[in-house]
Amino acid sequence: MTFNDNARINSDRVSRRGPGKGFAIGGGSALLVVGLFIASQFLGIDLTGLAGGGSTGSEQQQGQALSECETAGAANDSIDCRIAGATDSLDTYWASEVDGYRTTNVVLFTDQTTTGCGSATSASGPFYCPPDEKIYLDTAFYDDLRTRFGATGGPLAEMYVVAHEWAHHIQNSTGIMEGIDRQATGPSSDSVRLELQADCFAGAWVGAASTIKNDDGVVFLDPVTDAQIADALSAASAIGDDRIQESTQGQVTPETWTHGSSDKRQQWFTTGLEGGPSACNLFEVATP
Repeated sequence: MTFNDNARINSDRVSRRGPGKGFAIGGGSALLVVGLFIASQFLGIDLTGLAGGGSTGSEQQQGQALSECETAGAANDSIDCRIAGATDSLDTYWASEVDGYRTTNVVLFTDQTTTGCGSATSASGPFYCPPDEKIYLDTAFYDDLRTRFGATGGPLAEMYVVAHEWAHHIQNSTGIMEGIDRQATGPSSDSVRLELQADCFAGAWVGAASTIKNDDGVVFLDPVTDAQIADALSAASAIGDDRIQESTQGQVTPETWTHGSSDKRQQWFTTGLEGGPSACNLFEVATP
């Protein structure tokens, strides 16, 4: 998926932090972090304890604005600017879909950083932190997505990851996350439904992306191609619970799933792509 040559990009919602100087994990009640499963799969240990109490605002690093990411050309050439362009499009899309919408921000980092959910490293993978309502991403993850997980890569695959995490913000800010059972696991668990719905919401954005206009009335993105959709589906498949378990532990244990199978992740992305967000009724179906 490429950006329209005439489109201007607003990069205000994306910042980049340099290498972290250390961790600042505070005490307190357990906080939800969506995305730490990737670190657990990489290292073979449960790292969800990092979701314990967050750091204070004064402890968190300040990021630098992406002032170089104001044009479509920059978005097509640079991964940071591509994320900025996707963020501008996503923000515009969801503002038109959600009553009382409030925006989020994307923090790009290298190696490690502090967040409202505690510490994060590259191994954490992309995640959304509900307490500070921000998305965190080390762009080195995209290399792992190709080399370690076997995804085909490509610009739309990269933007799909951001769209998935943005969908978690929609779930959080609209109350979908409230009252669900985050402890249960398995193919029909609330955890899996939450993740598959995020894939569906991401697909809904992709389906509308070539019609979304910036503040100048110019569409952000050119029409999506079948090959680009295939790249996004490849990324969704690559991080399915079954595929990760098979590659890391040599066996698949569905009763422990928290994100859904490769097939289901592709299925619900496609459902959103074709039907929009109203089709993403994951908490209303008997079997997702």
